[in-house]
Amino acid sequence: MSTWYSASPEPVPPHPDAAGWVRVSLRGPLLAGLVFGGLGLLLLVRVIEWPVFGLRSPWSPFITQTVCRGALRILGLKSRVTGKPIRAGAMVANHSSWLDIFVLNAIARVTFVSKSEVAGWPGIGWLARATGTLFIRRDRAEASGQTDAIRNRLEAGQLLLLFPEGTSSDGRQVLPFKTTLFQSLLKENIHSELQVQPVSVVYQSPDGQTTDFYAWWGDMNLVPHLLAMLAQGRAGSVTVVLHDPLDTMAFADRKTLARAAENDVRAGFEDHKRLK
Repeated sequence: MSTWYSASPEPVPPHPDAAGWVRVSLRGPLLAGLVFGGLGLLLLVRVIEWPVFGLRSPWSPFITQTVCRGALRILGLKSRVTGKPIRAGAMVANHSSWLDIFVLNAIARVTFVSKSEVAGWPGIGWLARATGTLFIRRDRAEASGQTDAIRNRLEAGQLLLLFPEGTSSDGRQVLPFKTTLFQSLLKENIHSELQVQPVSVVYQSPDGQTTDFYAWWGDMNLVPHLLAMLAQGRAGSVTVVLHDPLDTMAFADRKTLARAAENDVRAGFEDHKRLK
């Protein structure tokens, strides 16, 4: 799958000043301890969960959610939520940063559906695999197997989260949704009724920073971006709009379902983007 590139080059994250490095030295170990300590606990719990429950994981998602909420506090990113998350089915959201993983996991106990390349990324890929991310290749030849994998997760009661744009953007817009994965959510592929909840994620940059401060896209390196987040003094925020869920039985095909979800995500994004 290709990576999205803007007409303008990716921004260079601001380099920490002296005060920023102090914040990095304080926040960095806290964040690392929380993430890797939580990961160790999660893996220990999964050793017990897997033989008994398989894909039905009654305990480990609570660990992931707790870690993500703590990570947002350490980073100083305030979260504002409108609406209520569904308990099972699928969420579809716009995507502009690695921070989306923390933001969305903090709100709901979700299982991410991600492009297969992420599994090989240093650090992020390891964490994604440990937390049960479903990796897929957007290849028509593998569509049947991917549909089965998604169906199995849904029927196990997992709440899946998909990024239909297929890549992250600069956070200033919602990219057109790709429709392929929506085929896996239609009624002929699922043994029970399914809801799809559109989700709009809108970052509000701290005072003095550019509007794409939290965005991570194109060829941006993770480490400088993470350092900029840890060094930031003034708090920014993220608004998450949980729209009314869509009943998949009301849609004839994947394209109409994808279009309805995209319209909701785009409308919520534009409304809250104007409120910055």
